[in-house]
Amino acid sequence: MKVMKFGGTSVGKPERMHQIAELITAAKEPVIVVLSALSGTTNTLVEISNRLAASDKQSAIEKITTLENYYQNFIHDLLQDASILARANDMLNEHFEFLKITQKISLSDALNKDILAQGELMSTKLFSLFLEQAKIEHTLLPALDFMILDQNEEPDLALIQEKLNGLLENYPTINIFVTQGYICRNAKGEVDNLKRGGSDYTASLIAAALKASVCEIWTDIDGMHNNDPRVVDKTVAIEQLSFDEAAELAYFGAKILHPTCIWPAQQENIPVKLLNTMQPTALGTVIKKEAGSVGVKAVAAKDNIIAIKIKSSRMLLAYGFLRKIFEVFEKYKTPIDMITTSEVAVSVTIDSDIHLDEIITELNNIASVEVEQNQTIVSIVGNEIAKTDAVLNKLFQSINEIPVTMVSYGGSPHNISLLIPSEHKTKTLQLINKGLFDL
Repeated sequence: MKVMKFGGTSVGKPERMHQIAELITAAKEPVIVVLSALSGTTNTLVEISNRLAASDKQSAIEKITTLENYYQNFIHDLLQDASILARANDMLNEHFEFLKITQKISLSDALNKDILAQGELMSTKLFSLFLEQAKIEHTLLPALDFMILDQNEEPDLALIQEKLNGLLENYPTINIFVTQGYICRNAKGEVDNLKRGGSDYTASLIAAALKASVCEIWTDIDGMHNNDPRVVDKTVAIEQLSFDEAAELAYFGAKILHPTCIWPAQQENIPVKLLNTMQPTALGTVIKKEAGSVGVKAVAAKDNIIAIKIKSSRMLLAYGFLRKIFEVFEKYKTPIDMITTSEVAVSVTIDSDIHLDEIITELNNIASVEVEQNQTIVSIVGNEIAKTDAVLNKLFQSINEIPVTMVSYGGSPHNISLLIPSEHKTKTLQLINKGLFDL
């Protein structure tokens, strides 16, 4: 069995659902299809929830009505069979009635999660109705029946495996299953989610639970590129990446793949393929245990980074200085991206300002602190690139005009990371593209 995940742009138009149907019916083995919400839906649901939180019910209902009209137009373009179209209309009425009722209920975290789940629930039901119209035998498997979080709000892979296999045993003759990405239930049994981009995570978790032959992530780009095509003119798709290389790129800003997607597949050594729904014959990128080659593969950039410089001459060579610093970040559950140290100073970067004020207050008790916002981490990733000075020399020759404020080198054999002011991001990516990739 293989897993095929299709993102919002891949299901965002009726004709693209036709393409997905062709792709899944061409599979030579049983397949689980994981769908995101229709493009733009989750953003709109977030806006609706925000309006409700602000007690702006009029604006919320306007957005609900606009979204409902969009879905009504969608089903009339997607479905021609009158009876199936009527069922689609009834289904949409049910979901949008729920959204309208939320105006009369005090918004809670649980209700907010219910609101955000509506996109995936509707997209999968619509696709299932389309498959039924096309007389393609399949079964709709509700993700809420098997995708479970544990007490630490992490996916419970053992329980997911047990529940999913139990469901599949009920359909021994079915070869196509459709389910929702992103949504799940928490340890309390409430509707929850795997955070933004979580449909990739869903697909990888399912692949790991079933020990699938492959996990395919279908988007609107032909694989992971060596650079950001939004700001760099000439980029090329990468043929093969190791799990470690892909994890580095995803974490440090490559938008095509969610960072959490790699871990479950890596645990079971399941290849992940990044493919293009609009160009299904393109080779795309395969991610597997083996790197395939040595050298620089790609560069990624992560924005909205905050640099924190912590200095204390009183703590010169003192035991426990680093421990005290890290305990502050641990207390506020704020992960650190980069770190550099000297005898009297430590510089770290974080990507969230949610607890920044509290962190700074506590750090000021043990050292002097400087904060720089609007920073970007640029990461150069490739197999064993940190084991040779050649790449480092070539890199800094390429960007000698860029002010670099931090460098992370040697922590991973696959990654060299730089911290730069965000205003220099585009220029840096362009210079690296020319200096390291000759593009």
